[in-house]
Amino acid sequence: MSATQINYRSLNEENTTVINIHELETSYEVEDTPRNSGVLVHTVPEKNKTRWNHIQDLDSFFTKMYQYHQKHGFSVILVDEMFQLFVFTFVIWLLIFTANCLNHDMLFGNVPPPNNHSRITINDVIYPVDKCLESFGSMTYLILIISALYFFIRTVKFFYNITQYWDIKKFYNTALNIGDSDLDNITWYEVKKKVREVQAEQNMCIDKDHLTDLDIYHRILRFKNYMVALMNKNLLPARFNIPLFGEVVGLSRGLLFNIDLILFRSPGSPFQNNWQLRDDYNIRGNQVDLAKRLSKLILWVALANLVFSPLIFIWQIIYFSFTYANILKKEPGALGMRTWSNYGRLYLRHFNELDHELDARLNRAYEYADKYLSSFSSPLLAVFARNILFISGGLLVVVLALGIYNEFVFQIEHVVTLITVLSAIGLICRSLIPDDNLIWCPEQLMTAILAHVHYLPSSWKNKSHTTLVQKEFGYFFQFKANYVLYEIFSPLITPFLLLFVFRPKALEIVKFFRSFTVFVRGVGNVCSFAQMDVRKYGNPEWQLDNSVFNNNADDNNENQISCCPNNGKIELSLLRFTLTNPDWQMPSEAINFVNGIRENAIAELSKAKTKDFRLNALTESLISFGTMGDEYSSVARSLLERCNLRENNECFNERVYDINHAQRQDHFEQMLQQNLGEKSQCNERMKSKSVKALNSSFGRNDMKKLRTSKLEGRLEGPSQSLLHSLYGPESLWEHSPSDLTIADMCLSTLYLHEIHNRKQKSEQPINTAIVESTNKPSETVLTSNVGETTPLLTGT
Repeated sequence: MSATQINYRSLNEENTTVINIHELETSYEVEDTPRNSGVLVHTVPEKNKTRWNHIQDLDSFFTKMYQYHQKHGFSVILVDEMFQLFVFTFVIWLLIFTANCLNHDMLFGNVPPPNNHSRITINDVIYPVDKCLESFGSMTYLILIISALYFFIRTVKFFYNITQYWDIKKFYNTALNIGDSDLDNITWYEVKKKVREVQAEQNMCIDKDHLTDLDIYHRILRFKNYMVALMNKNLLPARFNIPLFGEVVGLSRGLLFNIDLILFRSPGSPFQNNWQLRDDYNIRGNQVDLAKRLSKLILWVALANLVFSPLIFIWQIIYFSFTYANILKKEPGALGMRTWSNYGRLYLRHFNELDHELDARLNRAYEYADKYLSSFSSPLLAVFARNILFISGGLLVVVLALGIYNEFVFQIEHVVTLITVLSAIGLICRSLIPDDNLIWCPEQLMTAILAHVHYLPSSWKNKSHTTLVQKEFGYFFQFKANYVLYEIFSPLITPFLLLFVFRPKALEIVKFFRSFTVFVRGVGNVCSFAQMDVRKYGNPEWQLDNSVFNNNADDNNENQISCCPNNGKIELSLLRFTLTNPDWQMPSEAINFVNGIRENAIAELSKAKTKDFRLNALTESLISFGTMGDEYSSVARSLLERCNLRENNECFNERVYDINHAQRQDHFEQMLQQNLGEKSQCNERMKSKSVKALNSSFGRNDMKKLRTSKLEGRLEGPSQSLLHSLYGPESLWEHSPSDLTIADMCLSTLYLHEIHNRKQKSEQPINTAIVESTNKPSETVLTSNVGETTPLLTGT
């Protein structure tokens, strides 16, 4: 380590220095890691203890450390990696064996059994080894050569990964004092806390004495944050038109892999290593050259995909057939279930959100999302489905009855196929027939979905009953069958998406990397949005006070909106990160934003006690929050009952609907009438009663419980939150404090969206006003910029 590095680090021990990419002419002199990162970890044994005094590639180290925790330790990872090699070998062997080593004429009964046997045996169907080898053709040998090469590469990767995970195992066992048997009983929050302690003791990162939670997240999610930002800026090929099919929305795993390869991991990508953008992106005026270079890289990758697309397509068919064969045999309706699409997962993902945190959030919204889309049905399709179901059912009954009468019927050619097809038709028809006992409440279901997924277009407000919203949400939450078919055919589509949809955006992508990349000391280059700087990149339309942006002129406000992410991405990401990482030392602007939200909520709750009370953003959010289920309605009740709303309880009762069944609606209405219709003083007795009711609700198993290693945040819950601010310091979450993180983020999401909607309504008369003029052609109609696509900065 040079003297320059030592002096640079000593001047900045605590604070993180952020430098804009345009000002980075000479900032790369101090890097967090050397460039030749051939070895992942440098260890020096000292008194039977491994010293982790310098880790050369912290990105890979922290990523594998996270995967090690989530995959349950070294033994599970080793067995999983070994089975991946075995599965590949098994698939290749099975294909070659089926094509070359079976007597197909004997198998299908086209020839009589040999040696006057009464029945065909297995030995009659399988060729001997020598005859099997003789039947190998040139195509078989080509497949074997390609498979052997791929198997060799996978084997080398297997041993490399196992070596790396063995180092991670020693780090967990020695430095963190966490055994593999304890991984499922410790949260990721506790792991990060121990890592920060090891950094302070052994200096894993040589450029910083102290690591923050955000530093670790930046290392693990550096490229994922860029992908989230690119999706937010509509720069990924997620929407495209296919002739005769119309618009198609989706992102296959293969397409995401190719985009990740092009932008971050290939020799010609904008990133020259895991942590540093190429120096060419610091030079002004070379955007066109960089765009041409990126366009050429996309072209070569697309051509490679086109060449190998037949092999990849065949592999996809085999892989998904083997994966779902046993599932479909036991549960034929499995493909009729829904799943979150890759497009939806990337659209709904926060900045600095790990995989287990995203999975937990989307899993909580699964039931609401499934009920919402299931509540829509086409009357015309229902008529067809009922009649086709009747016809197919009649045919199926006749075939089965004849087979029961005489089992020889099942030996007739294609009878089993006919039974399978008729069963599948019946399954599809039943899914198209609506449930007569279904209660249709799309707005309440969409509110519950929004509370958990956090990001939905504001234009969907009060339009959840429309077919357009149902169609758009279906892109996020698609049928499993659609997902499987799209993944199977993606190798044939991906080359053309790269060529005709992604490649034309090369210049915009170059501008994006130049405009929205910053250098963080001890971390390297990261997406500027991932810094969650609400002052620089926040959206004024999602915040309470615009004074932080110094918007004295309208042009400043427009520029702020044009460069910020859509849908309140910065604001909601910041709120979630502060809840799951309560030890993170926030910048002053972030502190002001978070505290401003809580102070405004307290003020609006106080206004609810006045006689001239009207529904405000907080009370609207609490009512919506209370309709999500019993555990949430208890929170809303215990907060609302503190206020004297005797004259206003009718306005609450009109807004209460149920999203599960009608009994909860009556329960919540009676609760509001009982608690809000009486005069209630905020004395100690009422506070104690509220906290007791709240604790008893969260003590039940209404919320989906996860194992400790999958929890978001810490077991003790957040130290500061919106609910803590509203309840006061006397509130204790005794039974399940970790559920406070979930409940608080749901309420915070609804509250921030309600603030945004009210702000939009207040500005709408100005933004949509018609400027009337006397015969001046330049005078036009002014429209709101909220729903428009955010233009990309030029970066010059």
